[in-house]
Amino acid sequence: MRHLRQGVKLGRTTSHRKALFRNIVTSLLRYEKIETTLAKAKELRRVADRMVTLGKKGTLSDRRRAAEYVKDKDIVRKLFDVIAKRYAERKGGYTRIYKIGVRRGDAAKLAVIELVDRDVSAEPKRRLKHVEKEEKAVEKKEKTAEKKK
Repeated sequence: MRHLRQGVKLGRTTSHRKALFRNIVTSLLRYEKIETTLAKAKELRRVADRMVTLGKKGTLSDRRRAAEYVKDKDIVRKLFDVIAKRYAERKGGYTRIYKIGVRRGDAAKLAVIELVDRDVSAEPKRRLKHVEKEEKAVEKKEKTAEKKK
């Protein structure tokens, strides 16, 4: 029976799991939307909601607790100044999880976890690799054409 057993080990040691969630919650707060496995997303939801709740309380003690977990000072500042104000009226459920299929290599279930009412401009602008390759090829052709003239 799983009485009083909270959390999933994810096949990692305690220190590895702790470091993983520190990094992944920092990324979630920075970009406000990330793609990961479903198991990690479900476990991350607990940590992320806790961080937003600390941000909403806003005391010095809560700021120190958040800074202890999220090592990036700019992200802690964003958590307390921007994200906490956005969710001031909300009582919980700051994250949303979408299932997006399976990963091609190992068939792991993938999910997107995002902050509800997120700022779309916080998301990184990702370029597709094949588009970048095509642009580089065009530039290379233009350079060779200029040299021939």
